[in-house]
Amino acid sequence: MLKNKLKPVFGIKSAVLSGVCVLLCTLDLVTKYLEEKAGWNAALIPGWIEIQSGSRNPGCAFSFLDENPEIGQPVLITFTILMIIGLVAVFIFLPDRFTLLKTSVSIVVAGAIGNLIDRFMFREVRDFIGLNMLFNGSLVYCNIADFCIVIGAVLAALDLLFFNEWAVLPLTRKAREAQKAVERVEAEKKAEDGEGERAADGGEADGNDGED
Repeated sequence: MLKNKLKPVFGIKSAVLSGVCVLLCTLDLVTKYLEEKAGWNAALIPGWIEIQSGSRNPGCAFSFLDENPEIGQPVLITFTILMIIGLVAVFIFLPDRFTLLKTSVSIVVAGAIGNLIDRFMFREVRDFIGLNMLFNGSLVYCNIADFCIVIGAVLAALDLLFFNEWAVLPLTRKAREAQKAVERVEAEKKAEDGEGERAADGGEADGNDGED
C-alpha cells in the first residue's frame, strides 16, 4: 500500500524549505568564517554562554569521537553522507502535508552539510559557541550547524510522537482526525478485498456446480 503511494513530492512548500536549508547552511559557514577572521571572543553570560575563537573539534557534535580523529573522521564523513542521502530522500518523498517533519528534515540537512564541508576542508569542525550544558562550570563548544541538527531532531521527534498523522500519542485534533481517516480507508480497503474474495469464491462454486 505504501509502495503504491510512494512518489516524489516537490511543491512550493518543499521549494521554500529547500531555500531555508541553503540559508541555514550559509549562515553556519559565514559565522565560522567571520569567527576565524575577526577572532570573536565574548562572555555573553559568563560561565554559561561564551564565544571563543579557535575552538576546533575533530569529532562530531559536542566533542564526541574527538579522541581518535584518524578513525573518527572517516567514520563521521561516511555516516554524514549516508544520513544526508537518506534525509534528502525522505524530504523528496514526504507529502507536503507533513509540514513540521519536512521542516525538521531541512534543518538537520543544513547542519549536516555545514559540518561535512568543514570535515572535508579542515579535517575538523570549527566550533566557537560555548555552553554550560552540564551545569558544572565547564563549557561545551559547538556551532550553528550543531544547533540545526539538534533542533531539527527534536522537532522531528515531537512531530512523530505527538503531532502528525503517524503520531504515537496524537495530541492535536488534526492528528487524531488524520489517524481516523487512515483507519477508515484501511477498513474500506479490507472490506472491498473481502467482497472480491467472496465473489471469486462464489464464481468458483458456480463453475463447480455446472461441471457436476
